[in-house]
Amino acid sequence: MTPPELTVYYDGSCPLCRREIALYRRLRGAARLQWLDVSAGASLGPDLSCEVAMRRFHVRDAQGRLFSGGAAFARLWRALPGWRVAGWFFVLPPMSWLLELLYRAFLPLRPRLQRMVQRWWPDTEASA
Repeated sequence: MTPPELTVYYDGSCPLCRREIALYRRLRGAARLQWLDVSAGASLGPDLSCEVAMRRFHVRDAQGRLFSGGAAFARLWRALPGWRVAGWFFVLPPMSWLLELLYRAFLPLRPRLQRMVQRWWPDTEASA
């Protein structure tokens, strides 16, 4: 059995994350990827703890390399046909630095955004 092109680790307990992952999973090419909900106790491997995976977005490529934050998003986008150009664009410095900077700026806002999403939109549309 060949490993998936990319393994995507996401926080399924986060309403915002569930919606974003549901969007990606509906895209062409998403079936080639493995989607693991970290909050459900999935096995993550020896180099990724549940605590770390819950704090930042992570992906693992077929060679076993782990990426997080902006680099993880760029890898995910490169694996999805409609997003490949953005993925390649954000792999290159200085765009990769900018993407990571934006991701780090987003992280402190995430809890507040989660509460807003939970309050304003029913969870039924987030199911994947």
